Amino acid sequence: MIFWKKLIVYVFFVLVLASPVFINNYSGTKVSADNADAESFSLKQFGFYLQNVTENVGVNFIHQSPKLDSQLDHILPQIASMGASVSIVDFDQDGWNDFYLTNSQYGSKNALYHNQKDGTFKEVADLMGIADVNRKGTGVSMGAVWGDYDNDGFEDLFIYKWGEPSLFNNQQGKKFVKVTQDLNFPQWVNANTALWFDYNTDGLLDLFLGGYYPPEIDLWNLKTTRIMPESFEYANNGGRNYLFENQGNGKFIEIAEKTGLISTKWTLAAAAADLSGSGYPDLIIANDYGVDEYYVNLQGKGFKEIGSEAGLGFSPKSGMNVTFGDILNDGDLGIYITNITQEGVLLQGNNFWRKSESGNKVNYLNIARQRGIELGGWSYGAQFGDLNNDGSQDLYVANGFISAQKGTTYWYDYSKVTGGNKAIISDAKNWPDMKGRSQSGYQRNKIWLNDGAGFFQEVAELVGDNGTYDSRSITLVDLWNRGVLDIIVANQNNLPFVLKNTVNPQSNWIAFELSGTESNRSAIGAKVELQWNGKIQSQFIAGGLGFCSQNQRRIHFGLGNSSTINKATIYWPSGKIQVLNQPEIRKIHRIIEEI
Repeated sequence: MIFWKKLIVYVFFVLVLASPVFINNYSGTKVSADNADAESFSLKQFGFYLQNVTENVGVNFIHQSPKLDSQLDHILPQIASMGASVSIVDFDQDGWNDFYLTNSQYGSKNALYHNQKDGTFKEVADLMGIADVNRKGTGVSMGAVWGDYDNDGFEDLFIYKWGEPSLFNNQQGKKFVKVTQDLNFPQWVNANTALWFDYNTDGLLDLFLGGYYPPEIDLWNLKTTRIMPESFEYANNGGRNYLFENQGNGKFIEIAEKTGLISTKWTLAAAAADLSGSGYPDLIIANDYGVDEYYVNLQGKGFKEIGSEAGLGFSPKSGMNVTFGDILNDGDLGIYITNITQEGVLLQGNNFWRKSESGNKVNYLNIARQRGIELGGWSYGAQFGDLNNDGSQDLYVANGFISAQKGTTYWYDYSKVTGGNKAIISDAKNWPDMKGRSQSGYQRNKIWLNDGAGFFQEVAELVGDNGTYDSRSITLVDLWNRGVLDIIVANQNNLPFVLKNTVNPQSNWIAFELSGTESNRSAIGAKVELQWNGKIQSQFIAGGLGFCSQNQRRIHFGLGNSSTINKATIYWPSGKIQVLNQPEIRKIHRIIEEI
């Protein structure tokens, strides 16, 4: 009875919030549903508007899921539910951002879209040698990250797979060559995340690779169907994680066990940043079917897991994504981890972990509910960025799992599995046939707008984002060098979204592109702290962030109506600090680390 009351209340609010009456009277402004200028309304009310320009700019890529062993056919949509990813790079160093999309079916090709500087993009992956990478025997792509591992000034490409990890060296922006010597990569990893970071700050980019299924499992040729998690809360039978230390001269050695990264949980996402203030990047890992992990960096000597001690790992959920945001403009990065929420069925909620110091002990408190960014849906990728250039970081969250037959749901049968014991859960043959049913499908993505005080309101449909695809990976990027953040969303089994952003022209901005000298050339791990109009906001350059994604290397700050900046302080991975006093606004500053 209680369930049905909740359901009726939920349906009522959905109908009210979606109705023209509500939209027409939003923020007290009368708008005609038939002839309103949506862009003018959005610019006036929220300071920005998004337009889906995917096909108009020359993007016709469609992601394809893998087809696996026939013993998994009854639950194939669940198993093959990932692989749509997007990462940003300026691969030829022409000053314009390009982007790379992965595909996940044997014979399908990945795509590299080269910015033509005229508002359009040209697909060049075949020409550059990084398209035909999904082949029988070598596995299929789950994602890709870019980093200049040899410090030659051009970003190299690492593709992680359910299969063979692959590194491609960038030949001065003219082509890519697969590296086969001295990598010490395993032959097969069922990976769903990777990132470049300089864990020991020696100026050479190292590589973290996160395993999901154990590496001995070949999902196309199963020797057993006992491949599923042993628990929905405390599963430890997932893939192992790897840390490849860059030795220079193109050589890597694997040191995960040596450095304390010995977990076998079901890793779905990871991100690195100096959260502890030691000068070395710490590592946050979001795990499916269990608790998340916080590995504090022991000054380049290894890692110590302190998740439970710090408050992050006390409650098992379905960790899907890790990203960082300074939502209060006080210079402190919070940790955002997405999970699964289905109204009336499962209420995990997304987490925003904010540091709270008590004496000498550091604790993290989850303030997602308080700030209005808790309830997404079946949430995958998420990124913070100032979408309307008002000086505060907003949040985009990708939602949706399996959009199959409308009006159907697999949740009841799914719940029967979750209540089983280890022997039942871990064997795929015990999972009920999906029979073409949806599971948390046809969900809308969320755009949560920061009010300037760190509280958020959801505005996606009102600013032009109204798709209901099964979204996975999202990136924020200034595609046309206009001083605004555009959005690219990779969707499972579908076209991506390229969302062109129009921002109120009165809102100012500033951006920074950094190049390391003593630090790694990509400047991954560098932090910029901007001070203006009584505010302090911190951002950093990531070598992989979110879910299967990587944002632009350029750091972008909105400034609102402020016309001057006090200073920008750059904290390089090498430990050097560089101060720019009153840098010019409305400009991309290209900064080389001082020697």
